[in-house]
Amino acid sequence: MRNNTVDLLQSHRSIRRYTDKPIPKVILEEILTSAQWAPSSHHVQAYSIIVVDDQEIKKILSEVAGSQRYVAECQVFLVFCADFYRLSLASEMWDTEFEVDEVENLLVAGVDTALAAENALIAARSYGLGGVMIGGIRNNPERVKELLGLPNYTIPIMGMCLGYPNQEPWQKPRTPKEVVVHYNQYLPKEKIIEGLELYEEISSDYYKRRTNGARQEGWTKQMAQYLSNPRRVHLKDFIKKQGFNFE
Repeated sequence: MRNNTVDLLQSHRSIRRYTDKPIPKVILEEILTSAQWAPSSHHVQAYSIIVVDDQEIKKILSEVAGSQRYVAECQVFLVFCADFYRLSLASEMWDTEFEVDEVENLLVAGVDTALAAENALIAARSYGLGGVMIGGIRNNPERVKELLGLPNYTIPIMGMCLGYPNQEPWQKPRTPKEVVVHYNQYLPKEKIIEGLELYEEISSDYYKRRTNGARQEGWTKQMAQYLSNPRRVHLKDFIKKQGFNFE
């Protein structure tokens, strides 16, 4: 049974072109409040949000993110950070040990951050805004840290462009639900392969039509190529320098 919330969720598209219309402050505040009401493991709330509306900072972040011009062109750019700095201060206040060097803590922070970001995007869309997540801020986390004054125990996870849409992009088809949703036990390999082969046909047709034949490879081929090389190997050292001394 469909309703307005389901319609909103299932109509997601990444928006990369925006009008010049500013985002009213009252709406931005509601978006940020909505982000804070995302679920959080053990109520740790291990994230922070940096609101960037300074044009010069957005321009530099655009370059850091791989010359993605929409970072500079959007009305507001949000940077979502995994954040244990605030929690380190809580430990100082009560003179307790700060045992942060566990993979579990990093997972908690990453999940908390992503949930807050998704809440923010859904809230923004409910007000007629559009947005796109930007993982490119992890290209140079040291530069992002310097620009935004990030302290120890913080990691920039993703950015988010927000603005009023000035485009109506096609909606990319998703992986068949039959190979994503499993009941009681994970599906056998052959069933997964069947679904991937079907998705290759569907996604290949999508890209052919969208690009008038200029691009023809489907999702499975794209992902095979994407995962054939290591990516952002510098992040491990950055995370350690930020105070997370994982072995």
